[in-house]
Parts: sequence; structure tokens; C-alpha cells
Amino acid sequence: MQARSSNNAQGIDISHHNGPVDWAKVRADGISFAFLKASEGRTYRDATFAAHLKAARAAGVLVGAYHFVTAQSVDAAREEAANFMGAITAAGGIDLLDLPPVMDYENNPGKLTKAQINAVAEAFLTAVESLSGRKPMLYTGNSFAANFGANLGAYPLWIARYSTTPPTDVAAWGKWTFWQYSDGQQGGTRSNGSRSVSGVSGYVDLNEYAGTEEQLRAAYIRPDALDNVKVVVNDKLAAYGRVIDGHVYLPLRKLGEALGKAVHWDNEAKLPYVDGHAVETFSIIDGTTYVGVRAAGEMLGGIVSWDGETKKVYFYG
Repeated sequence: MQARSSNNAQGIDISHHNGPVDWAKVRADGISFAFLKASEGRTYRDATFAAHLKAARAAGVLVGAYHFVTAQSVDAAREEAANFMGAITAAGGIDLLDLPPVMDYENNPGKLTKAQINAVAEAFLTAVESLSGRKPMLYTGNSFAANFGANLGAYPLWIARYSTTPPTDVAAWGKWTFWQYSDGQQGGTRSNGSRSVSGVSGYVDLNEYAGTEEQLRAAYIRPDALDNVKVVVNDKLAAYGRVIDGHVYLPLRKLGEALGKAVHWDNEAKLPYVDGHAVETFSIIDGTTYVGVRAAGEMLGGIVSWDGETKKVYFYG
């Protein structure tokens, strides 16, 4: 399989084992995406999933969800798929996920045959696709990946191999879409030479997408999704805005940062402020303050234009 690239988007995966996460710090440390544990088996659901999902999205991190498979039969696999989708629904629904729902199938405690492993995997994946309307992805280790037949190669691969050496080809896949290259203790390192991520205490799994952040967004942000507007400030991509009910909204804080304006939230007044001036017209979406295009131009003192064909907002100030 292919090697890593210095331009590839970087990500992490998180479960309750990681404890509290400061998602704003995670995003500021160059992390573009995160996979969050939602569920395991027929009944278990990760108690931190919904909170992490909301906070990661609010920080501008692209999010996906995964389910750890323990099924020993096709029927059990379908029940686990229902549990997975139930966890996602309880957290706000599949539309809050930017990345594909993931089947984490990485061990075989029941000593199933390869045929049985493939039957369980196929049953889970087809059930998730039917329930969610989204094509799922398969996560596994490089050694365990050899159990899967070529028919499962139709699903994107998220591969675990804690090494600087690329994963090896297997029957189902000759390339990875995401590579978990470190568990925070061993394997590859980030471009800065470390395995730590700001905002996460202790060890954290490190992942990489087979492309840049822009390519990641192009691949997975649906045309009708919320975060699909590029905000270009003084010819540099500064943030992603949203289209809701035909109206374009821009993230106030990121606009202010790009233009050198001081933006803060006053808890007593329940208002955002830009350079000491209250912003009266705004919207709170997923915990983030947004303003309309026209209002942004007026309050930030810049020239703003909207290109509906390319879904880009150009801001000069």
C-alpha cells in the first residue's frame, strides 16, 4: 500500500478511554478529523460520544463514528448494526457525521473461519448502509485484514499499522483511505516529530487521510451538508461557512482572527463582541457563533462577496 505524505490531512480517534478533550486545542494543533467511538456489541454505547461529537464539530473538526464488532454470527452482526445506528441517532443523527460510519473489526476471539468472518462483516456493513443511507468503511489491523475477501474491497479501508513502513497489500485492498500509523506510543510520528496532540492528555491514536484536508472535505462533505462554504480572507482559506435554508453563515471568531480583530463572547450580556463593539445580529449553531455575509462585511469593515457557483465567500479587509 502507499506511503504517507507530508501534505496529508491529520486526525485522531477518541473514546471514553481518552478522558476529557479540548477540541479547540485539537483543531488548533492541526488536526482535521476525528473518529469517535459510538458503540460496541449489541448494547454498549460510549457515554462520551454525543458530547465529543458536538464539541468536535463546533471546533471545526470533521467527525466520523465507529462501532467495535464482537458478533459471532450474521444475526448478531445485524443487531450490532442496529445498536450502532441507535447510538448515532441518539447523538443527533447521521447527518452530523462528515465521515463514513465505520465497522471496527479487528480480532477473532470466537475463532471463526474466514468465511464466517466475511459473513459477519458483510452483514454488518450492508445493514449499516441500509439504515444510514451512507456507504460505511472498514477498520482493521494490517494482519487481520488478510481475513477479508476481495468482495469487501468495495468498502474504503481504515488500516492500523503502527510503523513508518506502509501497510502491506491484502486480497481486498491495495491502498488505504485512512491509516492509523501510531497509538501514541509506537509507530510513526507527526510532522513535528511528536506523537502528542494538544487538547488530549495521555496517548492518542494518530491517523492520516490519503490526501490533503481540502481533498478530504471534497471527498466527504456532501453538496447539501452544512459546512461546505469556503471562506477566503485576503486570498487565503480561513474557515468554512454554512448554508442553511438558503442563507450563508460565516464563523465570526475565525473571520476575526483572519482579519486581526479581537472577538470575544460576553457571558453576562450573552453577546459576541468585535473590537469592543457588540454584535447584535448573529446565530449560535452547534455551539459556534455565526453571522450572515452582509453583517460580516459591515461589522468587520471589509469587502465581502459570495460566489454561489463555487460556494466561496471572498473577504477583503
